[in-house]
Amino acid sequence: MNVSFKRETFTAGATSPDIAAGSLYDLGGAAIPSLSAGRRSGGLMSWRKRALDLAIVIPVLLFVAPLLLGIYLVIRMQDGGQALFRQTRYGQGGRTFTCYKFRTMVKDAEERLNHLLETDPEVAAEWQRDQKLRNDPRITPFGRFLRKSSLDELPQLFNILRGEMSIVGPRPITASEVPKYGRYFAYYAATRPGITGLWQVSGRNHRTYDERVRLDARYVMNWSLRRDIAILLRTIPAVLFSKGAY
Repeated sequence: MNVSFKRETFTAGATSPDIAAGSLYDLGGAAIPSLSAGRRSGGLMSWRKRALDLAIVIPVLLFVAPLLLGIYLVIRMQDGGQALFRQTRYGQGGRTFTCYKFRTMVKDAEERLNHLLETDPEVAAEWQRDQKLRNDPRITPFGRFLRKSSLDELPQLFNILRGEMSIVGPRPITASEVPKYGRYFAYYAATRPGITGLWQVSGRNHRTYDERVRLDARYVMNWSLRRDIAILLRTIPAVLFSKGAY
């Protein structure tokens, strides 16, 4: 299975020769070029990638089921709020889906974020640049542990089971992040988003957002089953040592 993308040096937002003219995603009125259908279906939609996902996620879900239940109960007991955080993300082909995570923030996190963005210019600039806050005051103590250990992302195993995500791929993004990918959103949308990926094992939050876009596109352009397995192996020390996680 080969992906016939041209290897090239590029920057986020630039025009790519691999984007097919007249092939567009419609995202709220914004026309975003897509990869040609032949290239998109030529490798990344292969049954082999899906088979690898199912071969891993089914036994892992059975193994971690008690842990999932324990985390669920702790979050429910800490403030009585919902244990799961649900958010609409973009997936393969530009389709949206509901992405699951364990809730790591206070119940009124959205209101607190809006207040921070309105009252603190430095916080607003950091959010605009990274879509994250390094010292986010909304995160609970238990939530901080979940994030450092990446346990907050375990519910996404169900997204994989449903075929909305993959074990390896770009991290799922929100509508506000699509413009940051520019014309390279087509590369992102060529495959299912993943729990882990090239960005996660290459420094994660220590990388700039533009670097994240380039890593996602590089992953798609150079995809192979062997590289997916290599990323999985590199994920183990990245999670154990919390590299780039906050």
